[in-house]
Amino acid sequence: MQRELLRKTYFYDLPQELIAQTPIEPRDHSRLLCYNRKTDVVNHLHFYDILNLLQKGDVLVLNNTKVLPARLFGYKITGAKIEVLLHKRIDLKNWEVITKPAKRLAVGTEIIFNQNIKCVVTEKGEFGACKVKFDYADTKTFEEHLMEIGTMPLPPYIKEKLKDQNRYQTIYAKVDGSSAAPTAGLHFTEDLLKNLKAKGVEIEEVLLHVGLGTFRPVSEDNILNHKMHSEYIEVSKEVADRLNKAKAEGRRIVAVGTTSVRTLESVVENGKIVPQKKETSIFIYPPYKFKFVDALITNFHLPESTLIMLVSAFVGDIDKTLDLYKIAVEQKYRFFSFGDAMFIE
Repeated sequence: MQRELLRKTYFYDLPQELIAQTPIEPRDHSRLLCYNRKTDVVNHLHFYDILNLLQKGDVLVLNNTKVLPARLFGYKITGAKIEVLLHKRIDLKNWEVITKPAKRLAVGTEIIFNQNIKCVVTEKGEFGACKVKFDYADTKTFEEHLMEIGTMPLPPYIKEKLKDQNRYQTIYAKVDGSSAAPTAGLHFTEDLLKNLKAKGVEIEEVLLHVGLGTFRPVSEDNILNHKMHSEYIEVSKEVADRLNKAKAEGRRIVAVGTTSVRTLESVVENGKIVPQKKETSIFIYPPYKFKFVDALITNFHLPESTLIMLVSAFVGDIDKTLDLYKIAVEQKYRFFSFGDAMFIE
């Protein structure tokens, strides 16, 4: 089998102490590993240096999704505790969710969160996934109930309690719907974006609601057998027109995060962005040929994840990607959601 199709190809050793438990303050003071694919040069900077790395005319593409307080803790009538992670909204009251422990749930099981809101399991899936229907007092909207009972869905490798819930939101988050943050965007501050605009960098927003498709671990030895869950994306006509104009003029498209990459690469037809609202289950791995994205800002991702596979495809060489990660480990960069960033051009 081709090496790029084996999950174990994307493994690297990471000391536990390099998994960032808390975000850096200010946001843009995280470190930035810069890699130039043409010159094969690596530089070690800070995120605020992105102001010098981006040029007038570059287009910075952000994912403006907003993380819901999507982790809910409830109980069955028996008193057994159940954790529910909202994954994808089906309609006003029905959701796809991930439950823990899943073994305790059958179709028809009721999960109570407080006296005003509960849900019932309507369909069982695999890996703890199921569908539920919420029932709540109509004196409040579902979102208002959620603000009362929900907590930020931090990844399981973060053990520290988050003091400020907004630190797991980008400063430009607008559209409710994600069950995890598009973490490459966490490094931006209002001032940094303002200074980039003043320099002549164009800033555009697309939408991908982050869910299982982004973060579900790869368990298959052959990555082609991995099933990507679909995630909702949107690109407006106005944004598509401006992106296509920039591309036609030879200007650089810089995606902030793997979710922005997957959004753009999901809506390209014949070299142009087509405005769409749809589900995407695009899975990018070597030797994928990128159709629209020219440069990438991203965090450091888990071993054997679909995210490191995407980064390997963008770098253009699996061994080089693993070398960059080895350098980051040696230089004691901070990894994962609250960690440091990479700029690949």
